[in-house]
Parts: sequence; structure tokens; C-alpha cells
Amino acid sequence: MPLNDRQEKLCAENRTDFSDIRALFINTTLKKTPEESHTKLLLNASAEIMSRSGVRVEHIHLLNHAVPPGVFPDMTDHGWDRDDWPALWKKVLAADILVIGTPLWLGEESSVCRVLIERLYGMSGELNDKGQSVFYGKTGGAVITGNEDGVKHAAMTIGFALSHLGYAIPPQADCGWIGEAGPGPSYGDEVDGGRAGFDNEFTQRNTTIMTWNLLHMARMLKDAGGFPAHGNDRRAWDAGCRFDFENPEHRA
Repeated sequence: MPLNDRQEKLCAENRTDFSDIRALFINTTLKKTPEESHTKLLLNASAEIMSRSGVRVEHIHLLNHAVPPGVFPDMTDHGWDRDDWPALWKKVLAADILVIGTPLWLGEESSVCRVLIERLYGMSGELNDKGQSVFYGKTGGAVITGNEDGVKHAAMTIGFALSHLGYAIPPQADCGWIGEAGPGPSYGDEVDGGRAGFDNEFTQRNTTIMTWNLLHMARMLKDAGGFPAHGNDRRAWDAGCRFDFENPEHRA
């Protein structure tokens, strides 16, 4: 993914070591293959900035995997014949940064995105060695594309879900493209000899700011060893509550 001059300059001038940071980009498009996905193109812009800054970047196209809906760690224990989520979860767990990409349909994130959020929620009973949610110490953001309204609404939904699970959400942790109101070109469509959105100042600015804020937050959390455990150790409440984390109602 080519960067514009400002993005190139920021990467070249960076002096912070991000080589121990891992970022995972999950595309929840409804398109069967990533090559057809407009959302993937905008995810690529953020991923390229991270990669140029030394981050280890990995992409997941969720529809390439069998991930059934549900709120349990392994849905084969609940009637499904196949569930690739346990293997994907290892990648989520290893990542310091999670960026969720989704298209807009009727102003909402995709159905595939909702499945991802449900499966992340299914892991909310897992704790780190401090007794915190296993998502503590990680940071998250959202990339939204479409040609209808809803960028901020979908980013709000995803951002809240990630925050509730334990992800740290930095300032302006979202970006998107919807073009002009009404039907029109999707991000990356060929228009007038160029690609829609590639030179859009608003979209590229927000993509750049989101990416660097995710990097800065991840760096601060890594250097600090995550969040202090004072006051947020769930195990301190076990004697009085005895939460059953297999019950979705008892999760954070």
C-alpha cells in the first residue's frame, strides 16, 4: 500500500523503537476474498505505517475461517462441527494492537464483525497473571468503509466493545471512508484516473493519526508492564461473588 508524502515523512522521522510490538488487523468484510475488499485497502494504509515503523503486522480475513457465532471459547463444545476460533485466539492474545475493519451496511457494522465481537466476548473470563482481564495491556481501534452514513456509529460500537473487554482505546482510535452521501465509489475504486479515497485529506489524516495513537499507546503500555493491578484484580472478588465465567451474564 503506497503512503503519501506526509505519511512517508512521519515514518522516516520516527525514532521510537516499535520492533517488539505486534499488531493484528482483522477484516470482517462480507466479501469472500480479501482481494475484493475495499475495507482491506484502508486497513492496508494503517498496516503499512506500522510495518514501516518496525511493528510485526499480521492480517486475518475472517471469512477465510470457520468461525461460528457464539459466546464461548470453543463452539464445538456447543453443537458446531468446526470452530477455527481457538487457533485465531492465539493470534489475538499475542497481539499488542488489534484493529478491526468492517464495511457499513444500513449504517451498521457487518454481521461478521458482530460475530468477531461475540467471540472476543467469549474470552472475557480469561485473566492475566495480575488477575485482570486478559485484554488489559492491549490497545484497539477500528477502520470503517462504505458509501453510506455510519462511520462514527460503527466506530462507537466497536470502541465500546473493545473498551469493555479491557482494551485501552487511545484518542481518535478510528478512521473511515464513506465518500459523498448516497451511492458512490467505495474506497479504492478507480475514478477519474485515480483511486477513490487515496488522496482524500480527511480519510488519510484520520488513518494516520489513529495509527500513530495506537502505536504510542501500545508503547506506553508495554513499557509500563500493562495496567497496575491495584483495584482491578478480579480474584479479590471471588470469595463474595463466585462468578461463573462460562455464563455470559457473569463476564465483564
